[in-house]
Amino acid sequence: MADPQSRASSRAAWWTLPLVRLMVGAVFLSEGLQKFLYPAVRGPGRFADMGWPMPELLANLVGGTEVLCGVCILVGLYTRLAAAGTAAIMTTAILTTKIPIWMGAGFGPFEVRELSQYGFWSMAHAMRTDWAMLLGSLVLVIAGAGPWSADSV
Repeated sequence: MADPQSRASSRAAWWTLPLVRLMVGAVFLSEGLQKFLYPAVRGPGRFADMGWPMPELLANLVGGTEVLCGVCILVGLYTRLAAAGTAAIMTTAILTTKIPIWMGAGFGPFEVRELSQYGFWSMAHAMRTDWAMLLGSLVLVIAGAGPWSADSV
């Protein structure tokens, strides 16, 4: 016989997925739009400063992907696929912009931005949102959209 407490906990966890979708989807929608609204500081200009090749193309591709995935996650449409996309974006961001902060130097074409200090704690501070978005995306990849979603219809 199943433990009623564990069923209640499972049900409660299932109903929290819309909150995870709201958190992850809203952040990616906002960040994607800002790449187009503020291209010099959030879009191609930032990508060029970081050392990315073809910054115009890449920033627009990433921005468009963030907007599309953010909207899909918010409404719960193709949630696992969209969340896999946002997880890939966050993994890339951590590897190319936060690991250099830990190392105190860029690598390959990727520049480290100028900070007052480098090392683990500086990296941990700089990547707090990236880490939360990566883990939130992974929750959605694993668990799916949950209730109140286009996927559940």
